[in-house]
Amino acid sequence: MPEDPRTARTRAKLRQALLEECAHRPLAEVSVAALARRAGVGRATFYLHYTDLEALAVDACADIVREAVDALHAWRGSPDPSAPPPPLPAFFERLALHSDLYRELLRPGGSGPLGHVLHHDLRARSRTERALAGAPEPDLVASAVAATFAGVLADWLHGLIDATPTEIAHRVWRLLINLHRTPLP
Repeated sequence: MPEDPRTARTRAKLRQALLEECAHRPLAEVSVAALARRAGVGRATFYLHYTDLEALAVDACADIVREAVDALHAWRGSPDPSAPPPPLPAFFERLALHSDLYRELLRPGGSGPLGHVLHHDLRARSRTERALAGAPEPDLVASAVAATFAGVLADWLHGLIDATPTEIAHRVWRLLINLHRTPLP
């Protein structure tokens, strides 16, 4: 059943308002009242759609999760380990727009509310594609790919890995290709 257009518009307003608020202050300093005012809705309307600001933040950042999953799977044929698909470096470049918010939701090592969503979605996509290709151990490799990508992404965002967006895209791409190519008994 498709989402009611009014609900979709209200959620979109709230997501946009949150991104605008977080451009000026950390999520912990954003109030529901200020957010609702910026979105042009009442506090009660906010609570009809979200349980708290973190739930809204995860929803607002869910597009980045879908973008990451799509970027990692944007190749056809045999993947070239020396050249990631163009959407992958572009993905890392776009993270800078709201990196403070992503750092709050994606903790070092890949945990946190956004890390859980990223791991779940990436694992599901990797598992499905690996199973369709008839590759061995789809569950094991999908878990390894999801954990590796979420962990590297989070650690890079938190400054634990020193690399430009282009460099980290190339490094993580080679790492993930190697995970897929690891011989399994």
